[in-house]
Amino acid sequence: MEYVSPEGLRLDGRRPKELRQLKAQLDVLSTADGSALFEMGNTKVLAAVFGPKPTELRSQEDEKRAIIRCEYAMAAFSTGERRRRGKSDRRATEITKAIRNTLEQTIMTELLPRSQIDIYVQVLQADGGTRCACINAAFLALAVAAVPMRDVVAACAAGYLDSTALLDLNYMEDAGGGPDVVVAVHPNHSNRVVLLQQDNRVAVETFEEVMELAVAGCRAVADFMRGRLLEHTRALAAARAAGEDGGGGGGAAMEGDSGEELEDDEY
Repeated sequence: MEYVSPEGLRLDGRRPKELRQLKAQLDVLSTADGSALFEMGNTKVLAAVFGPKPTELRSQEDEKRAIIRCEYAMAAFSTGERRRRGKSDRRATEITKAIRNTLEQTIMTELLPRSQIDIYVQVLQADGGTRCACINAAFLALAVAAVPMRDVVAACAAGYLDSTALLDLNYMEDAGGGPDVVVAVHPNHSNRVVLLQQDNRVAVETFEEVMELAVAGCRAVADFMRGRLLEHTRALAAARAAGEDGGGGGGAAMEGDSGEELEDDEY
């Protein structure tokens, strides 16, 4: 299969360094302290945060920091194929650990001793990049819940097919068998890498190119999320100023298109 045409277009019409369209909707669940629906192309993830709150079990209480609990799941209708449970369970465990480890490096747990934060992420529709979408959705939900964090955390993946570095792989590209690098960074701390996962072996030169492209994608995702959070905050402030209830559950849609191609000097 040809993943990049002679004209330089991918299967979905994007350029190699172009993100899929990003969308975000905040405060979508009135029962959660923070929630977000995040979309990267056709991949859609719902995240909900409960806490900070007292630990449910005294035996798990940590007097120096908060405990982060994370649960990842894929809705049965998220893909068009029926998944074998054993394989799905192993993958769910791996992705849960990746999400939790990333968020533990982001949340200022030392400011919340003897407490716990529960984070739930569910993939509603999968078309590649689910790990990245889950991390981005969880960050937005944590921000809505006013959980103190060290920095924005943004995740994006890049791969290498047809001798070309590709940003933000969809399912067809991800299944192409080429190297795939998943990255999450703290952009305000010199792009500090807090997650790095790689599928398949790749030459050093190729890895550096793919890694730089993934980090550039993370920065673009971070800019998008900052913009949505700023719009959300302004909407809440305006609602309060007008004497309206600007609390959770407003479901204010924060959508935008970030499908622009990254130029070479952007990474």
